[in-house]
Amino acid sequence: MPTRTLTVMTAAAGAGAIAVGLSGCFAIGGGGGPVGFDGVQSATIQLESVGTFVSPEEGGYEAAGRGSGFLITPDGLAVTNNHVVTGAGTIKVWRGGDTTKELSAKVLGSSECLDLAVVQLEGSGYPFLDWRKGDIETALDVYAAGFPLGDPTFTETKGIVSKAVTGGETPWASIDSVIEHDARIRGGNSGGPLIDANGALVGVNYAGNDALDYNYAIHRDAVLEVIGDLVDGTDVLSLGINGEALVDEEGTGLGIWVNSVKSGSVADQAGVEPGDLLTTMEGVSLGVNGTLTEYCDVLRTHGQDATLSVELYRPAEEAYYRGQFNGEPITAVPVVGSGSAGEPTGDTVTVADDSGAVTFDAPASWSQIDGAPVTDANGTTWQAASAAPDLAGFEGTWSTPGATVYATPGVVMSPDAAADLVSSGAAEEGCTSTGREPFDDGFHTGVWEIFTGCGGSTTYVVVGATDYDGTYTTIVAAQGISDADLEGIDQVLGTFYASY
Repeated sequence: MPTRTLTVMTAAAGAGAIAVGLSGCFAIGGGGGPVGFDGVQSATIQLESVGTFVSPEEGGYEAAGRGSGFLITPDGLAVTNNHVVTGAGTIKVWRGGDTTKELSAKVLGSSECLDLAVVQLEGSGYPFLDWRKGDIETALDVYAAGFPLGDPTFTETKGIVSKAVTGGETPWASIDSVIEHDARIRGGNSGGPLIDANGALVGVNYAGNDALDYNYAIHRDAVLEVIGDLVDGTDVLSLGINGEALVDEEGTGLGIWVNSVKSGSVADQAGVEPGDLLTTMEGVSLGVNGTLTEYCDVLRTHGQDATLSVELYRPAEEAYYRGQFNGEPITAVPVVGSGSAGEPTGDTVTVADDSGAVTFDAPASWSQIDGAPVTDANGTTWQAASAAPDLAGFEGTWSTPGATVYATPGVVMSPDAAADLVSSGAAEEGCTSTGREPFDDGFHTGVWEIFTGCGGSTTYVVVGATDYDGTYTTIVAAQGISDADLEGIDQVLGTFYASY
């Protein structure tokens, strides 16, 4: 199981429950009009989401997590956080601290990148909040409202805007514009409103740093850009996960940990499960700096409805998976050795050829890299990337582990013919084949073959394949001696890719 280092920045989520979050809001007039400052409590809600979640530290568990939110229309539209509700089986709501009347809620739209969700409460005639109409400037008096620490007692704290606009890249979100303020918030405030002295919405509280007394809210303008879509039931920058960036003990990014998955979402249909660790999307490594930045940048670049390649690690099976969002569902990557691909660690390096077309991950100890192209006997030029502790030993002997991945545009030959290019002389080297078998890793289809006893004790693995779309032909040739070497080969098999 990957080990997460607790970050100094923490989300204002329910204590001891679902981790991390932020929120947003949208006001529509009607009824008796929005409440003023004295009515903020009546329009602020506490939510409890019950469901099964998977934590990097605790594994799978059924939990009831609490967060805050607020009403934005008299007919029961309310705003809270994606992390509070996504993946929940049931949602309970109490308004204004009144625990004698329990309400139910239905999620309409959500966004993991903005950590926003809009829910519909049963009933009508609710008090609601409206947006501040004027500028939001440094030193503006503000108040943070909500239910910290899961306590049903309504709380307000007072402060000022310290920074009217600052960046919002965190382990659980990627927001262009947030507000820094000193109205103290705690776990459970997440999703609650940040208001001015008139009770008008300035932003949505989502994170805090207790040690330094930093408190953050999503800027009003950032929320208003997307809240209409969420109200209409359209997810924004979302594949349907409740996730956060995971880092190892040294702070090296490992990927995006999936706490829970929204039923019927793009992620759910692709086969993503709670407890998965997303490592790359569209060839981009995720969570590199311990934030959701890369994940959300891919969605911003391609759109959430595009077909997106994805690679993930599933600790429950100790296996890598590859596939697509909005395309081919994920498939377990074939592995050698004991059947375990080995969990991701920070001790890996991304290898690329000189043109940048061919990439794969390998152990960091395979530090010598060659990216020069090669030409086969038929005159076909292949982009190639090799990695090994000692390239000369890898290329000239069986005593050094390493791997080479080749690729060339188009379907230039059959997978069997491609595999033959790097395996035809194996028998003469004392290698014994375990048999050529079909290969399918969720991105490529073809054949693969494992040879044992090469040079006495080395395992040699070859793959010949094409990508699903027929964009390129690829070959993998890798060798290893120890169990650690075989795990390194599995990393290569789980990550090799070409872009043309």
